[in-house]
Amino acid sequence: MANVTAAQITAEFVGTFLLVFTIGCNVLSKTPVWAGVSIACVLMVSIYALGGISGGNFNPAVSISIATSTSLKGPGEMDWKKCGIYCATQILAGIVAAFSYAIMFWNAFDLGPSKGFGMMSAGLCEFFYTFMLCFVVLNVAVSRRYDSPLKGGFGPNEFYGLAIGFVIVAGAYGAGVVSGGCFNPAVAIGIDTSSAGLGFGYCIPYVIFEVLGGVCATFAYKAIRPDDFLGHDSAGKIPSSFGAKLACEFLGTFMLVLTVGLNVLGNSPAGAFSIAASLMCMIYALGPISGAHFNPAVTLAIHLSEMEKSEDRKSIKEVGLYMLVQIAGAVCASEIYTIIFLGHSFPLGPQAGYNWIHAGVAEAVFTFVLCFVVLCTAVSDNTKSSQMFGLAIGSCVTVGGFAIGGVSGASLNPAVSIGIGCAHSQIMKGGLSSALAYSCYEFGGAAIAAGIARATHGTAAQQASKAGMC
Repeated sequence: MANVTAAQITAEFVGTFLLVFTIGCNVLSKTPVWAGVSIACVLMVSIYALGGISGGNFNPAVSISIATSTSLKGPGEMDWKKCGIYCATQILAGIVAAFSYAIMFWNAFDLGPSKGFGMMSAGLCEFFYTFMLCFVVLNVAVSRRYDSPLKGGFGPNEFYGLAIGFVIVAGAYGAGVVSGGCFNPAVAIGIDTSSAGLGFGYCIPYVIFEVLGGVCATFAYKAIRPDDFLGHDSAGKIPSSFGAKLACEFLGTFMLVLTVGLNVLGNSPAGAFSIAASLMCMIYALGPISGAHFNPAVTLAIHLSEMEKSEDRKSIKEVGLYMLVQIAGAVCASEIYTIIFLGHSFPLGPQAGYNWIHAGVAEAVFTFVLCFVVLCTAVSDNTKSSQMFGLAIGSCVTVGGFAIGGVSGASLNPAVSIGIGCAHSQIMKGGLSSALAYSCYEFGGAAIAAGIARATHGTAAQQASKAGMC
């Protein structure tokens, strides 16, 4: 049974207090544009500062998720007694922090679904983004892949805090419009307790959805990394099954498209950044297993470039299955965001003041950017980054989203296009035809990226470069 030290309890209290206090200050001082970034950053810096002491959970759903993994003989040093102490500490810290900001502002805000939404819409948001948060924690911070080499792992990574913290950016700007964006029982209980005069009770269903999300994250983690549950010696050493790779592509694309839909329907002030964060976090979580394409255009570019190692290259059939699963994840996500927003969807096509030529060129160029960066930072043996690949690839969505969001909507992904088209075709005709047109432009950009990457990073190019240096 793991012992719990005073230092660990203090670390969990301080980290959770800072998180909840920052949330309250952002809400009560009315900073809607940067609130999600502020909250994500306080979580990130607290994880980097205190993770080495307590693990940096700061969230009962995370602790329960890790304890579930431990009970299944997976990674993590969290028995149920330690989990209970952590959860009690986090909840106490959340309540203290909530009363602290309420006293400072002499004001409070209530917990509950936003106006126009019911508990089911809010609960789905809380479930999926708590799932995402716990899933990323398990994959980037708990997995035996990142044990020291002496224990059979590949050594720790430096991106764990960034990946975990920025799940909040992914969820806050879309789901926050619906549920408030807690994704954490300590946050929900703290907010509800400090605003008891305005009404109390929503923390109960919020906590249920969040804990369910955390537990489901553990089982999804076990499904894609079964070697983590076979002991240290097998961590990352057993090749992932093709089924696990397909599951990763489904999950990653699902969370990406869900984030797209919620941001667009919620009129997010930072949609491109939120969508980029969702892509980055899931790339860091799932990249070592499936390559984390989450995009048929990326899958095509990698196949055409022939830059993968021979043992990683996929057959035409496998490439097709990757694309089908990505599209399936996108379509499922589009159904979920339509349900959350009570039947509403949105069209795909040129934005006001632009035509199909403008939109097509924009989609092709910035899909090229995305695919080219993937090939250079995550595929090429000569220039790929072991730490920054996820940030580099995710940032392409920030680039394209802000640059051409007002021109084409910045899909940059045939799965996204088809998911949006399928959802909107249930309300208006023409959704799928627009999606197919977008997909053609996006595949074109991917093909160009593959050709240029082969010219600059391919074997022949590298041999010529080395010969010129001699």
